[in-house]
Amino acid sequence: MNKPASLRFDQPGHPPATITEYQGVRSLHLGTSWVQGAMRLSKPDAIELEYVQMMMMWMLFQDNPRHIVQLGLGSSALTKFCYHRFPLAKVTAVELNPNVIAICESQFGLPPNDGRLNVVEMNALDFVMDPANHGTVDILQVDLYDEEARGPVLDTPEFYQACFDCLGENGVMTTNVFGEYMNYGKNLEAMELVFDAVVWLPEVHDANIIVVAFKRAPSIDFSVLYERAGVIKNRMNLRAKTWVDGLKSWMLDQQ
Repeated sequence: MNKPASLRFDQPGHPPATITEYQGVRSLHLGTSWVQGAMRLSKPDAIELEYVQMMMMWMLFQDNPRHIVQLGLGSSALTKFCYHRFPLAKVTAVELNPNVIAICESQFGLPPNDGRLNVVEMNALDFVMDPANHGTVDILQVDLYDEEARGPVLDTPEFYQACFDCLGENGVMTTNVFGEYMNYGKNLEAMELVFDAVVWLPEVHDANIIVVAFKRAPSIDFSVLYERAGVIKNRMNLRAKTWVDGLKSWMLDQQ
């Protein structure tokens, strides 16, 4: 029996979405061995991968976002986490591949769209370039990779300028930079051309580097950040102290 069209994970024109399971963890692939996201079956609403947890580092600087946008759905870990943990926030996820959306709904526990959650099938570049979205986003999380995972599929100054334009006055962008070595400098330089402040944390998992970019540079008080990290650990069960340690290490390296 054929799957209904809404449950197909191999619609033509896009890479197929596939899964593997190992020791209680289900992983998402786009027809290759590269892991595009993961979910622990016993904790479907938690964020399994450490580098994906680090994408939530914006919580050190904002605790009450009104609109959180995810570019690149992955296994929907960030989208689900934000939807469940920030009940007053609108959560938007932008994903080009309908196979990814379908498999997240079927195999990764992605809730259906409602008054707060909106998962849209479209190109992330079209979303950030749309003037209707400019100035409307408090938190922008960017994790855009194709099936080859050689580097972010969108990485130009023009793209990052459009991301900047989408953010509100105190907006924060977190992004994952992964792939071939030359991509790191290219992406960081492109962000630094646009954002008021750009910092990144030491690599934690398979060469993933998490970058935090601020529309307006924040004041940094590490005693305050460690206090906030403790609250995040207690409320969200995320290892936020290591994020602050990483920020402190980064600042020392820049001196």
